[in-house]
Amino acid sequence: MSTAFELPVITAAPPAPAMTRARYEELARKIKLLSWLSLVWMTIEGAVALGAGTAANSIALIGFGLDSVIEGVASVVIIWRFTGSRTFSEAAEQRSQTLVAWQFFLLAPYVAFESLHGLLTGERPDVSRLGIGLAIGSVVLMPLLAIAKQRLAEQVGSPATRGEGRQNMLCAYLAGALLVGLLGNALLGAWWLDPTVGLLIAFVAVREGRDAMRGEGCGCCASPLEALAPPEEDSCAEACCR
Repeated sequence: MSTAFELPVITAAPPAPAMTRARYEELARKIKLLSWLSLVWMTIEGAVALGAGTAANSIALIGFGLDSVIEGVASVVIIWRFTGSRTFSEAAEQRSQTLVAWQFFLLAPYVAFESLHGLLTGERPDVSRLGIGLAIGSVVLMPLLAIAKQRLAEQVGSPATRGEGRQNMLCAYLAGALLVGLLGNALLGAWWLDPTVGLLIAFVAVREGRDAMRGEGCGCCASPLEALAPPEEDSCAEACCR
């Protein structure tokens, strides 16, 4: 039995065979709306986490803020993906999938280095009540966004949207881990929890980036775009289902 930490995969009923352009456009608008909501939240979350983390010298909180910035970029990518003629473009979907996957890899090196530095030097972060409040908010909000995006991704056959949803679910887990670290430091003086959580952030980010790059679980072989997109578009199977 595998004991590896895995993010839950949100599944939905497969899209109806008679998916129409109008239905696809409706789902695309919902995806864009969710991505705009994510972008607004991530902007606030990132600014607060980076500010509070710097003030408290908290590696985990700073890493969480960087994760928010990266997730915000992923939201911008999805908004771009479902704007204008790109809505029905397989090429745009494939580019977006790659861009979203690389967001995971941008986070890991900095957080891993700073976490190891903190563990080796014993540098202790200050208590951050603002960070604790932010983590609680993310634990509540992020799963809702993640579930909604992954279900929509299944319906439109979009691995890029699925990747963004998995980033949101990752954010929820990391917020929970961050909360444990911040409370452990505040209540028990367990300063080592902060850099340990930072290492967890780095590890999970690398693995999720790898899975997103491979398109694992994307389901894009059943993408409605194969029927709706112009015939000159490249087949999704060549990019995702190899």
